[in-house]
Order: sequence, then structure tokens, then C-alpha cells
Amino acid sequence: MKKIITSLLFIAFYYSVLAYPGKIIKSFDAPGQYITGITFDGKNLWVSDRKADKIYCINPDNGKVTNSISSPAYWPVGLAFDGQYLWNADAKGGIPLSENYIGMIYKIDPSDGTILHQLVSPAPVPKDLTWDGKYLWLIDDRFDKLVQFDPKDGTTIKEFIAPASNPSGLTFDGTYLWISDCVTNEIYMVNPENGTVLMTLDAPDKNSCGLAFDGKNLWNTDRNNCKIYCLVHNDEELYIAKNPKKSVIKYTHLTSNFGPGTVKTTDVYFAVPENRINQKLLKETEYSIKPEFIKDKWGQNIAHFQSKNLKSGEQFEIIETFYAETYEVRYFISPDKVGSFAEIPQDIKDKYLANDSKYEFDHPVIQNALKEAVGDETNPYWIARKIYDYLILKMYYEMTGGWNTAPTVLARGNGSCSEYSFVYISMCRAAGLPARYVGSIVQRGQLVAMDDVFHRWVEVYLPKYGWIPVDPSGGDQTSPAAQARYFGYLGNRFLITTQSGGGSEYLDWQYNSNVYHTCSPKTFVVHEYFGDWVEEE
Repeated sequence: MKKIITSLLFIAFYYSVLAYPGKIIKSFDAPGQYITGITFDGKNLWVSDRKADKIYCINPDNGKVTNSISSPAYWPVGLAFDGQYLWNADAKGGIPLSENYIGMIYKIDPSDGTILHQLVSPAPVPKDLTWDGKYLWLIDDRFDKLVQFDPKDGTTIKEFIAPASNPSGLTFDGTYLWISDCVTNEIYMVNPENGTVLMTLDAPDKNSCGLAFDGKNLWNTDRNNCKIYCLVHNDEELYIAKNPKKSVIKYTHLTSNFGPGTVKTTDVYFAVPENRINQKLLKETEYSIKPEFIKDKWGQNIAHFQSKNLKSGEQFEIIETFYAETYEVRYFISPDKVGSFAEIPQDIKDKYLANDSKYEFDHPVIQNALKEAVGDETNPYWIARKIYDYLILKMYYEMTGGWNTAPTVLARGNGSCSEYSFVYISMCRAAGLPARYVGSIVQRGQLVAMDDVFHRWVEVYLPKYGWIPVDPSGGDQTSPAAQARYFGYLGNRFLITTQSGGGSEYLDWQYNSNVYHTCSPKTFVVHEYFGDWVEEE
């Protein structure tokens, strides 16, 4: 009990001292119950209310209303400030009729509410607005897209799909767009060039709405509790580990001799998990048979077991029991904060840039794909991300059997999680970016669950950030938010057992475990291996 209390106190202290992106700095009640948009004019916050048909000026220090103006029409939503004037999107086109979703955009004098200019929204149901220094942006609720447009006449400059299906808030920080979603309750940092989601934050409450940026912090309105939140925009924290889960996991390897001959030798190798950012081993790992501990050339700790002269009808069973606490880990990666190739330690380059039989990164298929994916990019983040995006475009998930080489898999256009990993590592290493893979036992759906499929993904080394999880098969989805979720994020349902740069003298290209046996002629031998999440501690 004391250990549990100590752990909880540590976690509480950990979260109290971190100033990670998205952390709540302060909050106060909104001036109405139906708040929508929010913007910042350099001194004050402005908030719209769709029922009161008002736009309120608010002191950001204490949340007090210092002024208010009438909204230009009857369903005010998004707000933006262009350095001199307010802009307001109205979802119903200035006509207070149900389902009359033909949006309008209004330019407003903030001193008295005078309408200075108006135009039809370039998307039918605008939700929020922001100003990028030259053009306005809006998010559209009907088609779930972002639109950059000329405020003079509404001409569309560019558009792309929103990160998720219910975009509700939008702001610009001078470099990136930030978009909130009221169903996923997440806030996304988005590349304004193509809509790629680069960072994901948890929204402060259950119905995230408008967004604003004051030059230092983000502001978010929430319809669930009618509050306005001030959030950390960016900080030096590289990641956050949260939602700890304590579990007991058993991993079993079973060799069965169906005869008629003898299995002369059986050598079983178990990958031994270690403490990592995403996991902590709470007790010493237990083994049903005492092992010999060794290391492979990659530094992987391995438990070795051996059986001799296994007769027909006999079995050789080994059970490994882990007591672990796993965490949900989210990295906060800003491309401009990632270091240069020169900052990658030489020992990491020496180890994790080597070619190997599954990678064949000097093959023309890999070299040509790298040129197509990366071009003349030099930023390590963008190289890693462009390769990731390239595989999402060029491949689809399918377990076809076997673990083929990276050129074969890429040319074929489909693969398993392992094959996606081989291709991604191959392309990263060809670009000079260190990469390795990890293998895991997965909790699938239920608290008590069996896993005999397992999962493998990649870790890529980004200077100033270190090893970052990248799951190219998991990220092969259509939603930008879903794609981003597998770049720099890891759930708490994985126990990582294996960390390797390639083929191992003991594990070969396997993970979790591997086995070699010798036997008499015409002897039928079966090896089974599976993991069970048996309980929560």
C-alpha cells in the first residue's frame, strides 16, 4: 500500500512541475453559456456567444468583461483579429432560420461593432477563423476542411481536410495552425502548407471549441462547462508519460514433440524487457525454469533455455512472468527544435546506420523511393516524417506470410507491421537517419487478453529529442489526426520486450523469443508462443 501511495504522490508531483504543451495555466468562467469563437487583439480577448448574439471583450488577466458589441448577425461563431479589425464568421448567413447554413464573413470595427465589409463564406458552414498576416483561414463544419482565403472577395487560396471529423477551433501562431476538435477533444498543431498534423495535445475539457493565440499561450473555449482556458503553447518538455497501468503479463513458449523421433536439442531465447520511458518493471521477472542470461550484438538482454532429448509425446514449456507498469507516452516535437545530423552521436550512427539483409538500402527500389519521398530535405524531422507519409501513400497493410526484404515489400506495395518496419528503417538509414525496431506483447481489447500476433514498430533518432516511436503500419490511415497519432506516440497497452537494430545471433529477426532445435529424421516438432495479460495489479 505504501508503494502505491508513493507512486501516486510521485505522479502528482511529476505533473505539477511539468509545463508541457496543453497544460492548463489558468481558467475562468465565460460570459455566457453558448460561447463559440475566441481571438486576441494584442491586449484583450474577444469571445462570441451564439445565443446572446454578442461579442464580448475580456480582460485576459481575470476574465472580466470590459466591453461588448452586438454580433453582426444571428449565429456568431469564429473570431479573428487582423491587427486592426475583428472578423466574425456567422454560420447561418445572417438569417436566424433553422438549418439555413449558408455562412457569411464580417469585418467589424471593434470600437462600436460597425460592419465594414462582408462576404459569403468560401465554405458553407464556417466554424472558426484565424488571420495569418495576409489571408484569413476558416474551418468548415460540413465538409471538415480548412480553407485559406482572400478576405477581400473570398477567393480560395488553398484547402485541405481537417485533422479529424469535428473541427471546432482555429488559430495561427505565426508558423503553424492550431485546430481543436470537439469530439476527439484534442488540439492539433498543423503544417499550413499541406495540413499535416505535427503535434497533438489533450484539450482541457470535454467539448473543445474556439482557439486563440496571444503570442505566448493558447486560449481555448469549452462548451461543456462554459469556461475559457489558458494553455501552455510550447515548452522545453519533450514528452509526457501518463495514464499508468499496472499489469501482470505471462509469456509462454511451448515446444511439442509429436514424434516419432527425438528432439535432440532445443534452444529457446527470450528477450528480456527493460525499464523504458513507456514502462517500468515493478518486480524481478520470474521464470518457470532458471535461465542463462546473455547479450546479443545489439545489447539486447536475453534469457537462454535448453532442453535435450525431448522424446515423442513430450513438451518443453517455459513461462516468463512480468510485473509491469506501462504508460501512455506522447512526444511534443516541433520540427524547428530538432537538431542537425551533426548532433547525432557517433556511436549511434555506427550502430544504427548499418545495412543488413532485410534492409538492403543500397537497392535501386529503396534509393529511388528515398529521392521521391525526401527530395533535397535536410531537416531530420522532415526526412523522418516524409518517409512516413510516403509509406502511407504507397503501401497498405496485409499479412501475406514471411518477412521479406525492404525492396521486395516496397515494390509489392503491402506488408505486415514487421515489413513496414523494415522498409521504414531501410529508407531512414539510407537517408543517414539512425533507426531501429522494438517488439512487444500487446494487450488486445480486454483487461484479461491473449496475444499471439504481437507487434513491431520503429524508433527513429531525432537529435535533441532522442529515440522517437514511429509506427508506419499503424499510421496507415486516412485521417491526419490518426496518422499523427502513430508518429511520436505510444499507448499503454504495450510491453516492449525487444530493442534491436537488425538480425541477432540469438533472436535472428524475431522478437519476444526465438527457438532453434535439432531432431531425428521425420520428427514433427511444433513451437508455440503467446502472451497473456492475466490481471491488473
